[in-house]
Amino acid sequence: MGILETIRSVVQLRGLEFDPVERRLARCANIDDLRRVAKRRLPAGVFDYIDGGAEDERSLHRNTSAFGEIEFRPRILRDTSEIDPSTTVLGRTVPVPLILSPTGFARIAHPQGELAVARAAARAQVPYTLSTMGTRSIEEVASASEGVTRSSTGVALSENRRWFQVYVWRDKGLLRELLERARVTGYEAIVITVDTAVLGRRERDVRRGFTMPPKIGLDTFIDGALHPSWTWAFVNAEPIMFANVVGKDTEDGSTGVTLADHVHRQYDPSLSWDDIAWFREVWDGPVVLKGIQTVADARLAADVGVDAIALSNHGGRQLEDAPAPIELVAPVADAVGGAVEIYCDGGVRRGSDIVKAVALGATACMAGRAHFYALGAAGERGVDWMLDFLDAGIRQTMALNGARTLGDVTPDLVRHRSEPIG
Repeated sequence: MGILETIRSVVQLRGLEFDPVERRLARCANIDDLRRVAKRRLPAGVFDYIDGGAEDERSLHRNTSAFGEIEFRPRILRDTSEIDPSTTVLGRTVPVPLILSPTGFARIAHPQGELAVARAAARAQVPYTLSTMGTRSIEEVASASEGVTRSSTGVALSENRRWFQVYVWRDKGLLRELLERARVTGYEAIVITVDTAVLGRRERDVRRGFTMPPKIGLDTFIDGALHPSWTWAFVNAEPIMFANVVGKDTEDGSTGVTLADHVHRQYDPSLSWDDIAWFREVWDGPVVLKGIQTVADARLAADVGVDAIALSNHGGRQLEDAPAPIELVAPVADAVGGAVEIYCDGGVRRGSDIVKAVALGATACMAGRAHFYALGAAGERGVDWMLDFLDAGIRQTMALNGARTLGDVTPDLVRHRSEPIG
């Protein structure tokens, strides 16, 4: 056998991939890789809005690193030929314990914005939460996710779950109108964000002078030249605005506004536990409180009768040195028992993170930045990739721990590094 024949027998040439999105995704092995691709593709100010946190960003980084303080206690010689990670969220089945968190301004990452994320979530059959600060409207998102089919089989979906996240505005008439629009268009639940009485000091945005929509200056032109694909998509798309309030007597993003000023003028700082009764009067579906950061407030939430709580520090973007959500799961689960569902929101980057949260007592996890990175890296296909990655990670982690169903994912499956090995 000659040398060329020998080489051909052991070497296969990789085929050329002409689709740039597929090329980008082929180089990604995890969500951190999606982040790196998004950082390369997006202007610096846009990426920093997505990626940044409050002040010195300790809480931002703790959200993720705290998962690494939890170890597994894997069991072996258990039949894991079939893995079923399905569970129920608000009384309805989901294939994996995952909910997509709300993220504002999604169209700064990709022109399709929230529509792309909603369609991907519908294919994966996981709930998608539209932000009040969305750049696609309640009605647009509802329409986009209707009739979506599974990408692999073409089978029509049996579930299509949309939630609407609420920032509590001073204008209760407008807030009531938004809730009615969500009800009419089939949104399942509302998610009341309760940690934004004022905006956290997000110093990356301060340095960049980030506004909505982005202001144009010399640095913008330079950054745009360095990111031509994003710039071309941005200038050829319709203006980015707060789609749910366009034409209303409030700031809709048609003129530049900093997020801090918008929050100061529009959000109601007098929000209290008494206001939950108002929401119950105007919304007859499930209510989720997002932003619970103590056991005491978890108990109060259970007492006022909400359906679920999201343990969240707003992705480390509000109060610096707030607790990492994963560290709250076990004590909150002990405190509230089965009175409310518990969602762990913050720092999820792998399926193993979700399995850890469930073992500690969470019903499901919420993920926001993960799908924002994916959207910036590769649009809708990036979000599909991210959802498949988390699904596969959950199944692999369960199999390696000897857990066939989520019923097998119990507290004795994990330990904190500070605890003795047993």
